[in-house]
Amino acid sequence: QVHLVESGGGLVQTGGSLRLSCAAAGRTSSINYMGWFRQAPGRERELVAAFRWNTGSAYYEDSIKGRFTMSRDNAKNTVYLQMNSLKPEDTAVYFCAVRIGDNGVSFGSPSFYNYWGQGTQVTVSS
Repeated sequence: QVHLVESGGGLVQTGGSLRLSCAAAGRTSSINYMGWFRQAPGRERELVAAFRWNTGSAYYEDSIKGRFTMSRDNAKNTVYLQMNSLKPEDTAVYFCAVRIGDNGVSFGSPSFYNYWGQGTQVTVSS
């Protein structure tokens, strides 16, 4: 089992920055993928970025490329999502999620992941 705790959300103006953190505890050595998702009101949960835990191979969704960057502190088992040049359309609850093992589903789908954090609200004002 893996326990995830997110932090770092908040209210920021357009063009501002936030850094989200996702601290993982438990069977972290068994993690296959870690992903960042977001969900805006009335919309489906969507993948923002993800990386393969052992290789660090990363994926970024087109709308956030060049603005968001993932990084990782292995000693703390913590992954960060640095979000720059924020836009009102980035407003959402942001979740981190991990997959232990594999289930044959694409890593871009929320159903691929078997552990989720509680979510943190990001609000970007215009």
